Amino acid sequence: MIPRPALALGLAGLLPFAFGLATLLSPSLRELTEGLIGPRFTGPYVLVAYGSVILSFMSGVLWGFAARGTHEQRWSGYALSVIPALWVFFMVGGGPSQALGALIIGFLGLLRIDGQFRLWGLAPPWWMPLRLMLTAGVVLSLVLGLALG
Repeated sequence: MIPRPALALGLAGLLPFAFGLATLLSPSLRELTEGLIGPRFTGPYVLVAYGSVILSFMSGVLWGFAARGTHEQRWSGYALSVIPALWVFFMVGGGPSQALGALIIGFLGLLRIDGQFRLWGLAPPWWMPLRLMLTAGVVLSLVLGLALG
């Protein structure tokens, strides 16, 4: 069973993605947001910025899991843990469409890395159900952002 704090905070982490989509679907919400806090908090801009933050954040989470492993697992785990942040650094850019596409690939790749940490027994048993649910929400948001943007 997924612990309530992890589930609640994980689901809350989907809200900026949902808000980005809402500003793509509602011109009045987009205009209001642009007027109050600026255009970077609308549409594909917020999807790319927040997606980049979250994908990079997940590198830190995986680093923490790697620290719990055997000597051999730590080397491999640390190497795997930096991939999401490096992916953002090297691949996210070149305009909204390319950036959203790179983030989609990055989050799907992260899910594979999550699975490896779970196979090693470094992630808790509830980790993959949580990650599958959150990744589905993130990737759906990014795909819709790509289609609507």
